[in-house]
Amino acid sequence: MATVKLATLVIRTLAKPISAQIKNQAKQHETFRSICISLAQRMHVGEIKLRTNILGEPARQHVKPLSETRAIENGANALAEGFLFSVAALLIIGETWRSSRSQSKQRGDVNERIEELSANVASLTERLERIQESLGDVESERARNNELARIVERVVEIGLRGGWAEFEDTPLKIPRVELAPTTSRVSP
Repeated sequence: MATVKLATLVIRTLAKPISAQIKNQAKQHETFRSICISLAQRMHVGEIKLRTNILGEPARQHVKPLSETRAIENGANALAEGFLFSVAALLIIGETWRSSRSQSKQRGDVNERIEELSANVASLTERLERIQESLGDVESERARNNELARIVERVVEIGLRGGWAEFEDTPLKIPRVELAPTTSRVSP
C-alpha cells in the first residue's frame, strides 16, 4: 500500500517537468504551435459565449481573436494542464481499480470461509442429530431396564413377604421366609 502511494507521488512529481517540457515544445515546434493556437482560439470563443449566456453580458456578434503570442501561451498552458490532469485522473482510476480488485478478492476469501463454515455447521448438526438419536435409544433402553428391574424387585418382594409363591398351573410351593423390614429404594 505504501509502495503504491510512493509510486503515485513519484509519477506526479515527474509529470510536472514533463508538463513544462510540453509547454516549451509547444512554443518551439510549428505543429504544436498551430495546435496551441487553434485550441486557445476555441477556448477563447467558448469563454466569451459562456460569459454572455451565464453572466448576462451583452452578446457580441464577432469575437476578436487572441494575439498569436497570447494564443500560443494559453494553448501551451492548456496542453500542459491537460497532461497533468490526465496523469492525476489515471492515477486515481488506477488506485480505484486496485482497491476494488483487492476488495473483491477479500469478498471472495470471506465467501469461501463462509461456505467452509456452513459445511462445518452442517456436518456438526448431522453428528449432533446422530448423537441425540443414539442418546434417545440409550435413554429408552435405560428406562426399560429400570422398569424391568422394578418389576423383578417387586415380584421378589411379594414372593418373599407372602411366604408362598404359586405360579399358575404349577404345584410348586415356596416356603415362607421372614425378612427384616427393608427401606424403600429411590430410583436413580
